[in-house]
Amino acid sequence: MNFDSPVFALFLMTVLAVYYALRSRRAQIAWLLLASYCFYAGWDWRFCSLIAISTIVDFVAAQRIARTAATDRVRRAWLLLSVATNLGILGFFKYFGFFVESLRTLLSSAGIETGTTTLSILLPVGISFYTFQTMGYTIDVYRGRLRPVTRLDVFALYVSYFPQLVAGPIERGEKLLPQIAAPRRVSAEQFAGGAWLILLGLAKKVVLADNFGALADPVFADPAGATAGRLLTGLYLFTFQIYFDFSGYSDIARGVSRLLGIELCENFKQPYFARNVAEFWRRWHVSLSSWLRDYLYVALGGNRRGDLETFRNLMLVMLLGGLWHGASITFVVWGGLHGSYLVAHRLLARRRPARAFDGSPAAWLRDAMCIVCVFHLVALTWIFFRCPDLASAWSYAHGLLTLRGGLDGLSVRSFLPFAALLVTDVLPRWRGEEEYPLHWPWYGQTAIYSALLFALLLLGGPDAPFLYFQF
Repeated sequence: MNFDSPVFALFLMTVLAVYYALRSRRAQIAWLLLASYCFYAGWDWRFCSLIAISTIVDFVAAQRIARTAATDRVRRAWLLLSVATNLGILGFFKYFGFFVESLRTLLSSAGIETGTTTLSILLPVGISFYTFQTMGYTIDVYRGRLRPVTRLDVFALYVSYFPQLVAGPIERGEKLLPQIAAPRRVSAEQFAGGAWLILLGLAKKVVLADNFGALADPVFADPAGATAGRLLTGLYLFTFQIYFDFSGYSDIARGVSRLLGIELCENFKQPYFARNVAEFWRRWHVSLSSWLRDYLYVALGGNRRGDLETFRNLMLVMLLGGLWHGASITFVVWGGLHGSYLVAHRLLARRRPARAFDGSPAAWLRDAMCIVCVFHLVALTWIFFRCPDLASAWSYAHGLLTLRGGLDGLSVRSFLPFAALLVTDVLPRWRGEEEYPLHWPWYGQTAIYSALLFALLLLGGPDAPFLYFQF
């Protein structure tokens, strides 16, 4: 049930019609919980049991952890049960085949041949997102940052809340749980803001991401036969495809949730305008970046134990972040490259601290050069994210960096995504808000809504699932 499908539109209208008619808070929670499980069952009803298992285990574990009579040993045991359950489910369904194949390759290199039969395991959609969300809740309770929920229906909706269930954002209990438990009425301003985010997200996905993806796919399908100019065009197209695809999903998720009176966190903050890689990760997939920082980087020691351990922690976090995206060595390389960037940034920042922006022409030029440099460093890593294996990724990167065949094939298509970025990101950045059209006169709002609707109808690309649904 993709967000850009007619089936989801019908589902959402049904959910909203019943939801707005209900006056009881408990009835609203029960209705949203039923709707969330029906939404997930639309992908594969069998995997609803995995969400239920995570819900029950983490609900009980948090209650036991918070008991005043619980000793530190008992509290750690319940935390370990929660973490082991969530990571066990995630590891089995997402990484079992990867580790089996890796072990088989290792044994084969040692001259030990094994059988070729591998258990085929279907990956449950969204499993990486909701396991991190539930695990973060239990950890917060253990650390004393959050009191456990006393009502199972509230916590069950927190885990399965359909607007952000399959691709985030990964919400924190301290923000989302009080909103679920509290009485709510949707104001006219919330409804208008939610509708704008949904329409904007659909335009990003259907008009921009799907069209860019259709143009990029042939290049990535045969990197060995493409010139450097064509490879650069394909790379630019995918760089913006993944951004508009995931950013569009996040906008729709936030918009749908706002129609229900619940605010989700902003997951993207104009990441391609970042002036260094550390800033990029504060702007890209914000909920995952902050999760990895708070629950993994800090737990490893952060930057408290000297440079070497700080660099080690940065690399481990990014390597595991890469593996979180998929069970493939290409994702590990992608994470490793970003880890190397972060280490290099920390070293350079120590030798040459960042200068404050003073509004001078020199400062504007300096920031622009930094943005262009960081953008291209990030774009290079997307090669490993997009290619199916290391061989094709290396062929792509080698052909691009050696300027194979020259810039023949570099077309105007390469610059279409940049023009789209100016429209979608520069105005919100300049105005300081993403819902700026809501302050326009009625005729201005009518014009921009009509333009987006016509674009959806006339310029929509080939139907394609959201990229992050596979993670």
